[in-house]
Amino acid sequence: MVNDTISVKNLFVSYHGNEVVRDVSFSCQCGKLVGIIGPNGAGKSTLMKALLGLIPKDKGEVEICGQTIKEMRKKIAYVPQRSNIDWDFPIIVKDTVLLGTYPNLGLFHRPKKTDKEWAMNCLEKVGMAKFSNNQIGELSGGQQQRVFLARALAQKAEYFFLDEPFVGIDVSSEEVIINILKMLRDEGKTVFVVHHDLTKVESYFDDLILMNKELVGAGPVKHVFRPELMQEAYKTPLSMLDSLGVGV
Repeated sequence: MVNDTISVKNLFVSYHGNEVVRDVSFSCQCGKLVGIIGPNGAGKSTLMKALLGLIPKDKGEVEICGQTIKEMRKKIAYVPQRSNIDWDFPIIVKDTVLLGTYPNLGLFHRPKKTDKEWAMNCLEKVGMAKFSNNQIGELSGGQQQRVFLARALAQKAEYFFLDEPFVGIDVSSEEVIINILKMLRDEGKTVFVVHHDLTKVESYFDDLILMNKELVGAGPVKHVFRPELMQEAYKTPLSMLDSLGVGV
């Protein structure tokens, strides 16, 4: 039987001796658009980075389709938070996207004409082709986020992990990005998104991972996005959940 799940078992992560993610276990079917939600400081970004091996975990196992993250590395694209990127780095837009082709080129190989054409194709998908020769730092927040999504598309990945992609961007860019993420899902790709705006949860995601250092719920949106679980995660009275976008 083919294993088409992403599996996390007993994951613990600490920063400077403080436990940030505690005993998190869940499994997700591949080919889904999955939101990772929870209050500020819940460990959402830490969870994503630990899943990808970008930070060390204290213990726990992470597998994609029965393989380790290391074995699946070339099939994974990661878009970090905008606040973690050096926007002053002197690189133009089309070269930023072209970097996405490097994991598949092999050691000491330079991008060919076809790779450059593919990078431009990815820029067109996110509506940023006309900015191809601009410095990345000249763009607005939404434009920058679209470029980094184009870089992820250039990887031809099967699994996409985006950390707070909608923070500080304009409405039109958010619409472009979520439509592309849904398109990727419809093509059978798997997409994980760390997300904070609860009013969009039901229209954006198939599945949710709800956490506050520990796992509160995981599964289809209709099973997880419920008042009692949201109250447990956000430590918020039921009467306040309407302001978070959770119908009581």
